[in-house]
Amino acid sequence: MLVLSEYQPLKEWFKLYQEKTPLQLKDKDIQKIVQSYEYLQKKIKSSGVPIYGINTGFGALCNTFIPTEELNTLQYNLIRSHAAGIGDIVPEPIVKWMLLLKILHLSKGYSGVQLQTVQRLIDFYNQEIIPVVYEQGSLGASGDLAPLAHLCLPLLGEGEVIYQNRKYSGKEILQKMGWQPIVLQPKEGLALLNGTQFMNAYGLFILMEIDKLWENCLRTAALSCEAFDCVLTPFKSLLHTIRFHNGQKIVAKWFHEVLSQSPNILKPKTQVQDPYSFRCIPQVLGASYDTIEFVKNTFEIETNSVSDNPSIFVEEDCILSGGNFHGQPLALGLDFLAIALSEIASISERRSYWLLSGTRGLNPFLAYHPGTESGLMIAQYTAASIVNQNKQLCYPNSVDTIPSSNGQEDHVSMGANSATKCLKILENVKKVIAIEFLHAYRAVQLKNLKDHISPVLREWISQYELQYHLPQNDFYMHQAIHDTIHFMDSTDCK
Repeated sequence: MLVLSEYQPLKEWFKLYQEKTPLQLKDKDIQKIVQSYEYLQKKIKSSGVPIYGINTGFGALCNTFIPTEELNTLQYNLIRSHAAGIGDIVPEPIVKWMLLLKILHLSKGYSGVQLQTVQRLIDFYNQEIIPVVYEQGSLGASGDLAPLAHLCLPLLGEGEVIYQNRKYSGKEILQKMGWQPIVLQPKEGLALLNGTQFMNAYGLFILMEIDKLWENCLRTAALSCEAFDCVLTPFKSLLHTIRFHNGQKIVAKWFHEVLSQSPNILKPKTQVQDPYSFRCIPQVLGASYDTIEFVKNTFEIETNSVSDNPSIFVEEDCILSGGNFHGQPLALGLDFLAIALSEIASISERRSYWLLSGTRGLNPFLAYHPGTESGLMIAQYTAASIVNQNKQLCYPNSVDTIPSSNGQEDHVSMGANSATKCLKILENVKKVIAIEFLHAYRAVQLKNLKDHISPVLREWISQYELQYHLPQNDFYMHQAIHDTIHFMDSTDCK
């Protein structure tokens, strides 16, 4: 089990999450949490100096001093008033990431919270009690305030949760589990609400999903190359030694290794070049690969960081108020990731278009009886519609800001909206890749190529055929697209 308060590579947090490893605080974690809490309690009692969010109001009310007898009430009021989220409910896997990230954040000992507060969050995580959180409400600065308020309300016996596919009130779930509500201490409400855990959770969920999407994207593009009778030259390593982008080299190497085993690809060609959507696969997908790696690095840093405010430094004997809650690094990363994902779908749709063109030995619209049948014509329309929507969604939220809190919070990242729209783009890309797969697969069927393509792709098609069958006439396209998405989501490509 990892020491939660220590820096870990992103792959370790992915592994912990995916394997559903129960969380347990180590002695080192406990020591940090307790020291920070005890230090803060002594500081409050011994000092009459205003400390933001501990004995003052919040935001534009930061200069309003709060009497000692009202400090606990201040924290309760903060969580209740900030639970102003609205819109769709955040998917449960993302909320579970939020719980994990909040635990990691608090375990580092810079927040001054009680040990039992962190332990209760761990109980929620381990028991898979998922608070009901809403998509809309965060500005991506001052922390993801509204979503985190909904995340933490159930600790107090308020709000709602999902447990074993049933919705409970916060009070009901505490009673069911035999737990008492957390009694908030000074600063705890602020520590629970300040942070980038909403944006961060979306980003980590998306990055995990991308790992499988990436493999499906490569295989589908390679299958399209087989179906369109492409030349191997654009993937040869020598060509990529003179342009130094790492992603380009990685993609080219994968395609060359897979397609050089294909009798179909190696046979003599009549054309000298292929369209850019085939010929420039290493350059386009390689650029997306490099972007994904950049964003992974950003999120690894954030996952291991503290985004609370104010932060408590026990050894240095100081409490500092700053802006670590500002989500600009994540907002920029998510907007960049959205563009990189969108381009994967954009070039995929172009390959679908070419496969319908009635060239290179393929029937128009991949119909067995063109005219009588429409073939896969309208599936490309669907892909084009999705690609258009992605382009609209790629407007960067991070370049916009709307002042809040009476001007005190005058620049915000809007990273929460970057996060939710990036997930939408990810789901759209899955659909477009599934549509391209159907086009490429039907083209291979029409040409009777299955026994002549790369063994890697032949095995992949065989896995598909164990579950699904496409008839040699027009069929219910909607269901076929959904079936293909399910196949890609559930099949291990490694």
